[in-house]
Amino acid sequence: MDTIVKLAYLLASVLFIVGIKKMNKPSTARGGNGMSAIGMLIAILATMVQLELATLPEILLCIAIGSAIGLYVAKKVQMTQMPEMVALFNGFGGLASVGVGISEYWRESYERGMEIHNVTLVSILLSVLIGGITFTGSYIAYAKLSGKISGNSIVYKGQHLINLLLLLAGIVAGAVVMWQQDMIIGMYVLLAISLLLGVLVVIPIGGADMPVVISLLNSYSGMAACATGFVLNNYMLIVAGALVGSSGIILTDIMCKGMNRSLLNVVMGGFGQTSGAVVTVGGKSDLVVKEVGVEEAAMLFDSASSVVIVPGYGMAVAQAQHIIKEMMDILLKKNINVRFAIHPVAGRMPGHMNVLLAESNVPYDRLLEPEQIDDDLSNTDIVYVVGANDVVNPAARHDKNSPIYGMPIINVDKAKTVIVSKRSMASGYAGIENELFGYPNCLMLFGDAKATLTKVVNELKEM
Repeated sequence: MDTIVKLAYLLASVLFIVGIKKMNKPSTARGGNGMSAIGMLIAILATMVQLELATLPEILLCIAIGSAIGLYVAKKVQMTQMPEMVALFNGFGGLASVGVGISEYWRESYERGMEIHNVTLVSILLSVLIGGITFTGSYIAYAKLSGKISGNSIVYKGQHLINLLLLLAGIVAGAVVMWQQDMIIGMYVLLAISLLLGVLVVIPIGGADMPVVISLLNSYSGMAACATGFVLNNYMLIVAGALVGSSGIILTDIMCKGMNRSLLNVVMGGFGQTSGAVVTVGGKSDLVVKEVGVEEAAMLFDSASSVVIVPGYGMAVAQAQHIIKEMMDILLKKNINVRFAIHPVAGRMPGHMNVLLAESNVPYDRLLEPEQIDDDLSNTDIVYVVGANDVVNPAARHDKNSPIYGMPIINVDKAKTVIVSKRSMASGYAGIENELFGYPNCLMLFGDAKATLTKVVNELKEM
């Protein structure tokens, strides 16, 4: 039976690795997700059989209940709420690691009265520390993304020093437990510090930088799971945790490069604190903008030879991806070249725009990264920006006082004409005014993206 379980773990590990590899491309991502889910099911069944935790009917009942909850959540959650859902999942993973670490420590030290091996004890302490930070940090991220608390940065003097002192205090508390294992007060102190650190390292992070935080917390949850695997001596948990932890760090690094930020600043909890001129929603603006109507916008599209569409979170909120696909089909029939420029941090999580556009059957070969299309923007007749804000703000190129200074953007202002679809002049995640809106080649198409674009499409059909 032990051999069968190990073979099952090996099969699950292979499915995880191949699944993650397949997620690298939109065309194979769905299959990769399915393979990973099958691998997780195999791992769960193998663990239950190995530990004899329950009878077969009980196992099947638990799987049925869990699957029903997962299916309900998957059907109910909107694509705009996916980042919040991912944050919650990360938090639950961290909480599970904390629970396993504390319970294993209690069982070995107090119920059995046995001395815990140093390797296992270190793993328990890491599970509690990383898991606690992941849990509260993920909940703060969820609260910011869902609007339960302000998405603005909360900064205070000496925050880095305080975080460092708390981390050192946590290490000291862990050392006390290592020195005298029955000092449970040390474990409680470590748990309290980890929960507090999770809050303190996330609250200084502004809304514009939340996609990177989600990726980092995902990595933390993997590292906590890996440490828990050493606690339970479970090979599968070690492999799965290592995969999640390493892939999360890689993704975080990619996201940081996409925003020209430092990974160290993210880890230190000092991300997105650059001072700048913050414009509150509804605040008075000095920009002079030019508005375009539905009929005029349709005429501009109809007379163009090339169109680039830049989607952002506003497209997700309006659920405008399907009408955008319809407009693309109409323009293609008129022999107008249509492509999409996808910024790596558009939306609230990596790949957010790709998933939405794939849902509406936009061909993958029309989804281009900024560097693939930047040189051709000056030859583009119309760039249509729908819901994007900070990722097209020219201030990132020259305004050293801007919070987004140095962040690679899509240089849409190089195009002959830019049409921006927005509900209002409200600022984006970074909380700053977009100077693009005042450029002479920029036209504002105000209103709900789905509603206004539907009218544009109807006009195009009649031309």
